[in-house]
Amino acid sequence: MFQAVIWDFGGVFTTSPFEAFARYEREKGLPENLIRQINSANPLENAWARFERSELDLDQFDVEFAQEAGKDIIALLAGDFRPEMIEALRRIKGSGLKTGCITNNVPANTSNTKEGRTLYAREIMENFHHLIESSKIGIRKPDPRIYEMMCEALGAEPAKCIYLDDLGINLKPARAMGMATIKVENGPQAIGELEKLLGMKLA
Repeated sequence: MFQAVIWDFGGVFTTSPFEAFARYEREKGLPENLIRQINSANPLENAWARFERSELDLDQFDVEFAQEAGKDIIALLAGDFRPEMIEALRRIKGSGLKTGCITNNVPANTSNTKEGRTLYAREIMENFHHLIESSKIGIRKPDPRIYEMMCEALGAEPAKCIYLDDLGINLKPARAMGMATIKVENGPQAIGELEKLLGMKLA
């Protein structure tokens, strides 16, 4: 039935940066959900959105985000890897289904690039038939064009694709195109839903 499984990266293969945001806010005595509220204000043109489209470099982002929030949160972006999700990806690719990744990311060398993390991330990326990065194409989710580009690259019909993301706003365009969608809250939950859709064991 399905031709492809398309994944978000952060918050799917890693724990969500929002967990790190919440921890940072608690440690600094900041209002709960402050960073999320800042990032959701003017979502198409705020500093975060422009950074993920490579319209700002790191220094420019620091200045503009400081005006919006007064805090540097780039170091909070890297979450812990979820090995069970990586294994599920391997099994899906091994089954013959196409695999893709659409990620809203920041330009290279501005987030956590410790050697161990970089090698692990590269191992994950090798299991995708196609990768789309917002910082390289100047378009970010939830712009419908980015999902259309992935379907074209994989040669897959939207109605025969599954899309996973940890943010509901990014799932809506995929669902509107006809994709089956999974909101990732944790690894076991997402894998369980994937197994039901695909009818295969992934853990």
